[in-house]
Amino acid sequence: MRLSLTGFLVGILSFGLAGCATAPRPAQPVEVSVPVAVPCKAPVPERPAFAVDALPIGSGIWEQMKALRAERFQRKGYEAELEAAVNACQ
Repeated sequence: MRLSLTGFLVGILSFGLAGCATAPRPAQPVEVSVPVAVPCKAPVPERPAFAVDALPIGSGIWEQMKALRAERFQRKGYEAELEAAVNACQ
């Protein structure tokens, strides 16, 4: 009885291990889309000479306010140019 049981177990183990020896399926190619960084070639706008930078040290309050209002419009234009350059790169 003991011999037939061991023979039976050896047979099952050998068939089980033989199943692991089969050739695996060949690898299938898979297409993958990967984003690639591209350098931006948009021109960088030149920084303007702002009105407040040209004020002399002892300027009066009215001249300073006039220059600050002018600089506000200059900055808005400069920021619009910068945003256009950034949006060109996206």
